[in-house]
Amino acid sequence: MKKLRGTGVAMITPFAADGAVDYTALGNLVEFYINEGIDFLVVLGTTAETATLSVEEQVAIAAKVVAVNAGRLPLVLGKGGNNTQVLVHDLQTADLAGYCAILSVCPYYNRPNQEGIYQHFSAVAEASPLPVILYNVPARTGANIDNSTLIRLAASHKNIIGIKDATGNIAAGKALVKALPTDFMVLSGDDLTTLDLIAVGGCGAISVIAGAFAKEFSTMIRLGLQDKMNEAKAIEKMLNPFIELIFKEGNPTGLKALLSILGKCDKPLRLPLVNASLSLQQQIETQLKALTTEC
Repeated sequence: MKKLRGTGVAMITPFAADGAVDYTALGNLVEFYINEGIDFLVVLGTTAETATLSVEEQVAIAAKVVAVNAGRLPLVLGKGGNNTQVLVHDLQTADLAGYCAILSVCPYYNRPNQEGIYQHFSAVAEASPLPVILYNVPARTGANIDNSTLIRLAASHKNIIGIKDATGNIAAGKALVKALPTDFMVLSGDDLTTLDLIAVGGCGAISVIAGAFAKEFSTMIRLGLQDKMNEAKAIEKMLNPFIELIFKEGNPTGLKALLSILGKCDKPLRLPLVNASLSLQQQIETQLKALTTEC
């Protein structure tokens, strides 16, 4: 699916001071990403704090993005979980209108073995009316999707079309690219190693830092895909200090602090996450001032 190559933004969920979802800020972010040249949007993933959203809020957020987007960018919807039966039922009954694929994270907390992971995603693939992108982020889930399992899933289920690889393991990523069909999408889920994965055959990224530096990150990805690595690396050098800062106190804590400083939304998170420390906010502000000075 060529339209999901390039840069996807892992969207946040903006909250107002009273803790309610800020749908106006959400719509403004969609417009910002479209205007800044992003290739596709990912809604209700980890960065969206989906685990702390009610079912009603999730439905409303998904619909709001569809309405504001109005068909301009491809949309991917996060649909994952560690209860396979519940997830299958959700996929069979959810309104997925306006979305072209789902992003489904490896089951977390349960720590299934590779056969359990295979059977879980087989059930997801069979239930999903949309193509499926798997999400491998063992640092969060406690379970890794081995290359052999992914290759097996890709061979067994034609609607499993890609993976968001947040392992940062470039050697494994290179082996995966070589082993999978050429149309299978290997997308980076680790901002710091995205260009390295593209250099060995990755086709883009689902990015956190692109949530703030949309134009810069998407330009970097396009240059990388065009094999203009020197130009791409120059942008990467500018972005890396911000990437390190926004993950310093967890995601999306740092990103929301950065977006707040940039005037894109307010910074509240939902417990158990808390706002960025004053120290981190000051570090981000200092880095932004340095960037302005350099420019």
